[in-house]
Amino acid sequence: MDYREKYRQWLDSPVIDKATKEELAAIENDEKELESRFYKDLEFGTGGLRGIIGAGSNRMNRYTVGRATQGLANYIIKHGRDAMDRGVVIAYDTRRMSKEFALETALVLNANGIKVYLYDEMQPTPILSFSVRELGAVSGVVITASHNPPAYNGYKVYWEDGGQVPPGRSEEIIKEVYAVKSFEEIKTISKEEAENRGLLNIIGKDVVDRYIDRVKNLSINKQLIKEMGSQLKIVYTPIHGTGNKPVRRVLKELGFENVMVVSEQEMPDPEFPTVKFPNPEEPEVFELAIEMAKNNEADIIIGTDPDCDRVGVVVRGSDGRYIFLTGNQTGALLVDYVLGALQRQGRLPADGAVIKTIVTSEIGREIAKSYGIEAVDTYTGFKFICEKVQEFEDEGDKTFLFGYEESFGYLAGDFVRDKDAVIASMLICEMAAYYKSRGMNLYDGLVELWQKFGYYHDAQESVYLEGREGMARIKEIMEDFRHNPPVRVCGTDIVTIQDYKELKAYYPGKDRIDPINMSVPSDVLRYRLEDGSWFAIRPSGTEPKIKLYFSIVRKSLEEAENDMQRFVTEVMARIR
Repeated sequence: MDYREKYRQWLDSPVIDKATKEELAAIENDEKELESRFYKDLEFGTGGLRGIIGAGSNRMNRYTVGRATQGLANYIIKHGRDAMDRGVVIAYDTRRMSKEFALETALVLNANGIKVYLYDEMQPTPILSFSVRELGAVSGVVITASHNPPAYNGYKVYWEDGGQVPPGRSEEIIKEVYAVKSFEEIKTISKEEAENRGLLNIIGKDVVDRYIDRVKNLSINKQLIKEMGSQLKIVYTPIHGTGNKPVRRVLKELGFENVMVVSEQEMPDPEFPTVKFPNPEEPEVFELAIEMAKNNEADIIIGTDPDCDRVGVVVRGSDGRYIFLTGNQTGALLVDYVLGALQRQGRLPADGAVIKTIVTSEIGREIAKSYGIEAVDTYTGFKFICEKVQEFEDEGDKTFLFGYEESFGYLAGDFVRDKDAVIASMLICEMAAYYKSRGMNLYDGLVELWQKFGYYHDAQESVYLEGREGMARIKEIMEDFRHNPPVRVCGTDIVTIQDYKELKAYYPGKDRIDPINMSVPSDVLRYRLEDGSWFAIRPSGTEPKIKLYFSIVRKSLEEAENDMQRFVTEVMARIR
């Protein structure tokens, strides 16, 4: 069926509501828009759905959400009455249609006889993860598009361990979703009937209270906060998202007395009017926060994304300038602080482990090694980090201490199974208090790590390629790098090519191939150079783009920055 036929099917369907049909009728003569909306179904990937909000099969709307939920319901039903009674927890963020999509999800599940626990107000993604475990639910759904632009929304599925569904289970759910061939198959029920039958249950504040208590218990040095909490000046921005209440509450209850909030970005707003993208990975989102920090001589700025699973950090340097930290830099500081603080208290376990991703800087591994702690690699995506946490728990051979990835995601503790910006914000502020007690700022702490382990410098590039042509171009780029790999970059030989799709490591010029020890394949290529530098390339799993990661280590920051510029320029020339 071509996109025109699918468009006509929507217009003629008795199930599609009048407002949706009017939206579609208005674009009947816009061929490019019609193709974009109907050339495919919005894909239910390994994490769920993510797309532009609007009418059409390739958009986020009540029908695509309903279809995904009917598939999830069919999957849960196959697990029996107990799974249906354990139920599904649903949370949502500040985005357009998030509350409506959350209710639609709840009512489709309810119509299938599955119990639902629905939050009565927007909540961070990590609270959803916690709630699945805390309430003993079989699954969870959070309506969020994380840090995407305002036009987007998404739908992420979690399983009973509180983590996003892993690839194996995800494939089974995807089959159920695609088995729903028509919207007529989607069951529904009124909210009143669902409540009267005891299927729709609103979650009260007690679950959030329990989460907040668990977060505060992760503070490693409460005495330090007691001594320094009134001295450390913190500026916080929730970037119009869900972090406003929990982050401020945790910091206040622990004793951080000087927390200033960026008023222009304090309240939830689905348009994110003060930023281009509500993403703390972008330095531009901190412009208002930096202005406030300068006026108040704040020590540190923290900013969380709309669903509060990522956190960005800006620190005041010794010269008064405000310095934006990358995810790798914040991660390295946190690895050192968490391991160091535990060691100083005599609580660092011999079997402890740090988990990072294959595209995260290697400085974290070196820091962990200096404490006698192992660093374990996973694929990009926090579900893989949390799979390892569960594996440690099941096998009992390692104690999870800290997990992180370069894209501003961090986790400590075992009660959340996703990146958690509430936990991370607390640890970052405690860490800043520690350095302040030593007469240092966080950037001084970073320089201290560089002087000990080498000047690690990292960079990222993304190339957005929208639509059908973009998808084809992304595939073409990956195949070109896979089958015609570069042999030298900036005059330095490539000595190892790791192909995670084939799970093989190749050594150019040598008759040697090693297996890569990962449980499943992934479309990632990683090239290591003779001088220890590396770069990796992969398609994004959630956005129409291809991502590249670069890392080098040198003897000085200036050398690292200069060499990185040449490194990135040469590789990107081939991409473009």
